[in-house]
This record gives sequence, structure tokens and C-alpha cells, in this order.
Amino acid sequence: MEHTETIKKNYEFRRLYAKGKSAVTPTLVVYTRRIKTDGNRVGFTVGKKVGGAVTRNRAKRLMRESFRLLEPRLVQGFDFVLVSRGRLPHLKRQAVDASLSHLLGSVGLLQKGASS
Repeated sequence: MEHTETIKKNYEFRRLYAKGKSAVTPTLVVYTRRIKTDGNRVGFTVGKKVGGAVTRNRAKRLMRESFRLLEPRLVQGFDFVLVSRGRLPHLKRQAVDASLSHLLGSVGLLQKGASS
């Protein structure tokens, strides 16, 4: 993720949950909000209901990789928070890619013509 910074502060996550636009699938939730800078920022969360530490880390790795692959096609100037749901760690990466691209496309943040 060379163009994207990470969101690490709790208040930044809470601001996105409260004021951001969200989109939902059975495996993933994405919150987005416009920011004033040129680049994007992203945060990943997985709740304890998803499973133990190994399962939660797998979910984060899957989300990170899917986001990394879609990053060149993203509109710039947004914060993203990706939240895993219970089924995500049990999916293949291609299914997570499809779910994330569907979500980002539904909120209008995925450019059509750009490729990596």
C-alpha cells in the first residue's frame, strides 16, 4: 500500500463509524468518508466474535491484500475502514476481492478504466 496511509487512532475509527457512508455484504462492511488530503487512508478491524487471534489475523491479511490489489483503481481523497464479518476468514482471497470491489463500486469509489 504505497499510496495509502493507515488509520490507527481510535477517534478516527469512531468518526468514520459515526459520520461515514457505509456499504455492507455478508462478509464485509466498508465505511468511507471524504478527507481534505490527496491520498487515501485505510483501517482494518476484526471483532472478537469472528474467532481467535489466528482467525482474526487471517481476516486482516485477506482484507489488506484485497485492498492492496484494488488500490490503483481507487478514487483519491478518502478514508476507508474495512470491518470483517464472521464468514470472511473462511473465504478464498478471490471471493474477498469480489466482495470488496462490489462494495467500493456501490459507493462510487472505484474507477472503471484504471488498471495496475
